[in-house]
Amino acid sequence: MEVPEHKEIRQLARRFLEEAGPALAKYEEEEAFPWPLAKRMGELGFLGVFVPEELGGAGLDFWAYVALLEELGGYASLRSILSVQQSLVLTPLLTYGTGEQKERYIPRLARGEILGAYGLTEPEAGSDAGSLRTRAYRDGDYYVLEGQKTFISHANVAQVFLIFAKTEPQKGSRGITAFLVEREDGVRTTPLKGKLGLRAADTGMVFLEGVRIPKDRILGGEGQGFKIALSTLDTGRISLAAGAVGLMQRALDLSLRYAQERRQFGRPIASFQLIQAHLAQMKLDLEASRLLTYQAVAKKLKGQRYTLEASMAKLFASEAANRVAYRAIQVHGGYGFFEEYEVARLYRDARILTLYEGTSEVQTLVIGAHLTGIKAFGEG
Repeated sequence: MEVPEHKEIRQLARRFLEEAGPALAKYEEEEAFPWPLAKRMGELGFLGVFVPEELGGAGLDFWAYVALLEELGGYASLRSILSVQQSLVLTPLLTYGTGEQKERYIPRLARGEILGAYGLTEPEAGSDAGSLRTRAYRDGDYYVLEGQKTFISHANVAQVFLIFAKTEPQKGSRGITAFLVEREDGVRTTPLKGKLGLRAADTGMVFLEGVRIPKDRILGGEGQGFKIALSTLDTGRISLAAGAVGLMQRALDLSLRYAQERRQFGRPIASFQLIQAHLAQMKLDLEASRLLTYQAVAKKLKGQRYTLEASMAKLFASEAANRVAYRAIQVHGGYGFFEEYEVARLYRDARILTLYEGTSEVQTLVIGAHLTGIKAFGEG
């Protein structure tokens, strides 16, 4: 059950979206990062919802974060900023960071003064994180990073990167270390344009060519990178599931409104049995996804392992979001095929949900491994 703080942040998010919606459409059209909107999210406390107040955050709980993800889920480029900043960057910093690291980065990230990026995926290493080719060589009190990352959210707008690199390649996944790398360390990036969806979200490649990092920028200790990556992805998968719930809610709301206003054969199309069937199935997918997401959140907050629940929520909600977006187009008919109608963007934005932070196929294997005790793929 939501407490007043959760309802307040939902209302705050809705007011923000009422103002931001028209502006976001322009950024989407231009494939440009919405800097003014990102800064406003920081001012409102959205980018540090569950960060303690003493570290510059709003000091709310994880349920407040989920509520915010749901509200922004229908505006996926904005939801992406929220997810990357908190689930993928702030969460591992809060969990594994030293006091000095937390003081250096968390307040600025929580206030939106700087943005962060999560650098795991490489051209030859996606789902198989153990096959990373980025290397980190010890050089006295420094590490020298060599390699590249791809499909990185915030690549071109971030000031701090959580980079995963192999310090002991012979150990496979156990030889991966996480580093806190700053852009001014010599990081080079390039944009990746032409995305199907998330057009206002920044995506790019990250190049690490002789980047020198002091040893005190290791996060969680040498060789702990794979553990950090997996635990971070568990939280990230919850955030994507919650975002998918928000996308479905938006698609259903728009479809209900259109079905009640659009008239054919002398009556609203909402009165047609097949339109009602679409709407009913959309509602079922939405609420089933919401419950799976809340189940994962509840287990996380109890301090129990929640990898299985996070994978189930992410798998079901991401696939359901694609079904719901498809039905929203059907309800809108030919009009839904045009960008003038928001459901066209929702349809495009839904597609990525089944791909990043573990494809649907990978989630299926994670669930299967939990059920059988047998892993269908190695860890490197």
